[in-house]
Amino acid sequence: MPPSSDNSAPAATYVIGHRNPDTDAICSAIAYAAYKKARGEHGYIPARCGNSNARIDTVLRKFGTPLPLYLSDVTPRVHDVMVRDVISLPETATCAEALELIDEHDVRVLPVTTGDQRVLGTISIFQLGGYFTPRLRAPRDMRKVETTLAHVTRALNANILHLHDPDRTEDLYVRIGAMDIRSFGKQTESGSIPINKTIIIVGDRWDIQQRSIQFGVRALIVTGNLPIDTEVVEQARAAGVSVISSPYDSATTAWVVRTAGTIEPLLDRKFASISAELPLGELRRRVASSNIPAYLVTGEDGRLQGIISKSDVIKPVQTRLVLVDHNEMNQAVPGAHEVTITEIIDHHRLGPLNTQQPILFINEPVGSTCTIIADLFRRDNLRPAPDIAGLMMSGIITDTLHLNSPTTTPKDTELLAWLSEIAGVDSRALADEIFSSGSVILANTPESVIRADLKIYEENGSHFAVSQVEELGFANFWKHAKELSLALGELIKTERLDFACLLVTDINSQNSLLLVRGDKDLISRISYPHLEKNEIFELAEIVSRKKQLLPYITSILREMQAEK
Repeated sequence: MPPSSDNSAPAATYVIGHRNPDTDAICSAIAYAAYKKARGEHGYIPARCGNSNARIDTVLRKFGTPLPLYLSDVTPRVHDVMVRDVISLPETATCAEALELIDEHDVRVLPVTTGDQRVLGTISIFQLGGYFTPRLRAPRDMRKVETTLAHVTRALNANILHLHDPDRTEDLYVRIGAMDIRSFGKQTESGSIPINKTIIIVGDRWDIQQRSIQFGVRALIVTGNLPIDTEVVEQARAAGVSVISSPYDSATTAWVVRTAGTIEPLLDRKFASISAELPLGELRRRVASSNIPAYLVTGEDGRLQGIISKSDVIKPVQTRLVLVDHNEMNQAVPGAHEVTITEIIDHHRLGPLNTQQPILFINEPVGSTCTIIADLFRRDNLRPAPDIAGLMMSGIITDTLHLNSPTTTPKDTELLAWLSEIAGVDSRALADEIFSSGSVILANTPESVIRADLKIYEENGSHFAVSQVEELGFANFWKHAKELSLALGELIKTERLDFACLLVTDINSQNSLLLVRGDKDLISRISYPHLEKNEIFELAEIVSRKKQLLPYITSILREMQAEK
């Protein structure tokens, strides 16, 4: 998958070849990224969707180039759209602080975390709204706030004249001393609320202030930054009554005091959490059938990594691809159909492909994708670096069997010579070095041989695969033919194919052998000489999967389709 990046960073564009890449796919990805850079276009990163092999390693080692970035899957995931810089609160925060953050950042849900970012729960605007909704049938609860006087002064941004035991968490009850002194006395004496748990909010009513102190209220809050007599403060200090000066009027002060309660009692501890690796498509399905406003993104250790809301889910995914050496989605990196494809540079047949917007699509009937890219350099009067020229030479050499394949065109020949001059490398010597770099059959397991250069096709109602390996002679193939046949059979089961083929090409003789498993009707119609068990065929002068073998197979499939 693509590396995670900061949401503010410009999106990278990955230049990537087909699954199970061959030399042309790797070299064209590197070369096209270099071409873009030479044009002053930045952010293009060469990538691959599959492992290297001895031939690719030989080429990259010769020209001092590292393997492209490995992308196993570009399926959009939660980490592609989640908010990483999450605003969170500690459990000791007050409702006032939560409301301030919700207002400041225009969010509906805040995670509540420990000091090391482990999630304890969430607090939402809905929970806070429910807490502050008037309940006329329970007037006592409408006055109640569980908090400390320290939290009250912080919420009010108050001026402290005297605080007694400010950090004690307790149930406090808010009352406004707005009535006549005689009524105030009677109401206080007859109330069901303990006087030592009462906060009295009053203006510059000296008589109410005095009576509150005499009764022994928990705290006296004087509103509007009005002056308070020194005598009152001293009396309060002697009686153990706290005195606070609020900058707000009485109604606002009363409301703010209720917000001084901690959020801990309101926490939703049954919060919805997901993994950053969850496919975005799956999350969208969850969101469609849920009223959950936001999901917390957590790691296996429970630490907060991000948050994602319903609006984040519909954000466009930033992953962008340039496809090289292929144009069919069943050959592309998994998830390619869910991200933005900006360009395609290819030399194969056109497969079914839909894009969300017009794109640059270059498709030329030449022997190699590297030929197309070299031509782009030349047409723009850009001279590739010698190492990039050498890589493009390698792509052309391997895909055209050093200009001996029937797919070879005059343009391949011309550009190979142009690149040879820039790289300072003789193409014949390079071809000998590449093709003698090791046997794919000897260097890999049978399963890896089959998948080394595998392409899957849909044609005339059939789902099938064609692999190709190039060897110096057929000796290694015959030694491992049975194991390769079994691996081909397993491929059919794994990929749910109708049949599968392995084309083994002898670079020296320019002939091939074809191993086929699967559809017996198709196998019986192959007209080339059978060599063993109706599975192996001799294909003289056949070396191109694209231009020779695939058209032959599709002609058989059309014939079979017509007879149904």
